[in-house]
Amino acid sequence: MLKSILITGANAGLGKEAARQLALQKGMEKIYLGCRNLDKAKAAKLELERSTGKSIFEIVLIDVADLNSVRAAVESLKEPIEGLIMNAGGTGGKRFYEKTKDGVTQIFAVNLLGHVVLTEALLKAEKLTKVTLYAGSEAARGVKEMGMKRPDLKSSSVDEFTSICNGIFFGNTKDATKPYGPIKYMAALWMSSIARQYPEIRFVTMSPGATTGTEGFNTLSPVKQYIMKGMMRVMLLLGKVHKLEVGAKRFVDGVQNESFKSGVFYASKSGLTGPIADQGTIFSDLNSEIFQDNANAAIHRFIK
Repeated sequence: MLKSILITGANAGLGKEAARQLALQKGMEKIYLGCRNLDKAKAAKLELERSTGKSIFEIVLIDVADLNSVRAAVESLKEPIEGLIMNAGGTGGKRFYEKTKDGVTQIFAVNLLGHVVLTEALLKAEKLTKVTLYAGSEAARGVKEMGMKRPDLKSSSVDEFTSICNGIFFGNTKDATKPYGPIKYMAALWMSSIARQYPEIRFVTMSPGATTGTEGFNTLSPVKQYIMKGMMRVMLLLGKVHKLEVGAKRFVDGVQNESFKSGVFYASKSGLTGPIADQGTIFSDLNSEIFQDNANAAIHRFIK
């Protein structure tokens, strides 16, 4: 069982609920709440302490869209952590398509680039010792129920993956759901690639599934928010969406249960909820070591 863990995006939603559940696990001694807003972090810490009766939470200020903030957060850790949950993400704000100073889109920065730098900086500093989990999404292999098509790459070359990083792949779209799936697909490929580089660490990509109570739609346009949240309400009534606690438990199981293999992407076997399965059995491109390494190489074109 883990004794310490860092969770990004821990002030609300899945990150906060995962922190609550992990605090109740036997042997847990320290949970670092990775948050970009200090006031929200303090409020979350207080609420978690009240709900769990534990005083094991510590705030780490981190904005995963800002690589300087990410590196500073790693430096601020006084001792190594055993686990990492990369939960922060979402749709990248209302201007998700604009580029950061690193040359990637806002949605790519918050979902992937910052987490790549965080993981690798922790490993380089020998501050991550056992397991890291990335919050994947069924969108990485397509979700018919949400109108998200499977990522359709022509060559899966380094250049084509680079065009996902900087947004060129998507043209002038103003719909954040278009790049979301391909970015999550790249993240799963990167996790599989890095897993082969660090066999002593377990790298698990785990989708929380379609979950109520998350903030992932909040930065979409008002019209898109209305549509997506309406779809979620209907799907909840149909049993195709599960509660926040269920999604967060997937994260907890992923980091605690060693039967979840390194380098594998786990998500719902079908639809957006229910039993989970290795997504490589559904979308074979996920198993290609060439694609995995090409995605990894593309990401590193933007890391100085």
